[in-house]
Amino acid sequence: MTLTTLPSPQQVKMRLPLEPQAAAFIAKSRETAKRIVQGGDSRKALIVGPCSIHDCKSAIEYAEHLKQLAQRVEKSCFMVMRVYVEKPRTSTGWKGLLYDPHLDGSHDIETGLLFTRELLLALVEKGVPAAAEFVDPLAALYFEDLITWGFIGARTSASQPHRQFASSCTMPIGFKNSTDGNLDSAVHGVLSAMAPHASLGIGAEGQLCAIKSEGNAYSHTVLRGAHDFTNYDPESVQAALEVLKKAELPQRLMIDCSHGNCQKSFEKQQDVFLSVLQQIEKGNEKIFGLMLESHLESGSQLLTEETSLLKYAVSITDPCLDWKRTEALIYSADSVFSSS
Repeated sequence: MTLTTLPSPQQVKMRLPLEPQAAAFIAKSRETAKRIVQGGDSRKALIVGPCSIHDCKSAIEYAEHLKQLAQRVEKSCFMVMRVYVEKPRTSTGWKGLLYDPHLDGSHDIETGLLFTRELLLALVEKGVPAAAEFVDPLAALYFEDLITWGFIGARTSASQPHRQFASSCTMPIGFKNSTDGNLDSAVHGVLSAMAPHASLGIGAEGQLCAIKSEGNAYSHTVLRGAHDFTNYDPESVQAALEVLKKAELPQRLMIDCSHGNCQKSFEKQQDVFLSVLQQIEKGNEKIFGLMLESHLESGSQLLTEETSLLKYAVSITDPCLDWKRTEALIYSADSVFSSS
């Protein structure tokens, strides 16, 4: 085991500060997100972007496209960019920009933290709200102030530390159902995150602290399908809403069009997306958002030792829809949401 001392969250934030104007943008974006979760804003949330970020240049270019599109559909859609810098792994593999920013196994985490914060600050300056999956609550301390919408993934929805972390957040946090399709972990995650907690954590200066959280009223459930089946169809959605009702939680949810719901076929995200639009068009207002894995170019590529050979704007983790098809789906959503 090797230990390398890292700068504290406070030191990194002082080096790359969040200026007042940017902080105001994030606060406004979070308020919009909260209203959508609770039904106070009739728009739908669309969480769209690469499966993971491995190249900041293409991420910024994607953000510029998204910003332009968001302005065209702003009356019906609240667009938030996926900026996933941590990747949960079933066994092993590249863990994300934060942990291996040079893509070479050097695991330069300090640089990864700086790259992450620099990228998120650049997006804030462009007026693009960001979403992230919080894989390690300790890592989140370095950049959570730049995130509009957070998520707890299928592999960690049942994790007590993640639930405690979500309880302390001031943004919406979505809990996904487990990889085997079990909804209980997500529902119990939401219940736990809504409650106050006393726990151990790390303070801004890097010291161990006792933390008392107040609970996060904007936690919610995300249906993402399972290894062997999907859960975006009307029957599955209704069943999930009944589970939420039984748990005395708000009957509102988000649907992830990728992962189990597209059964590992990234192009089927289009079918899932359009199916959910049809449900909303028929009057299901309890679905308040959708998620898509999308990049400038379609598909994916293997991460090899020769990183100079990587294709630009092509995912190195899960395959993504290209921008052209993403844009077409968003315009379809705008048409449906504007008329419903």
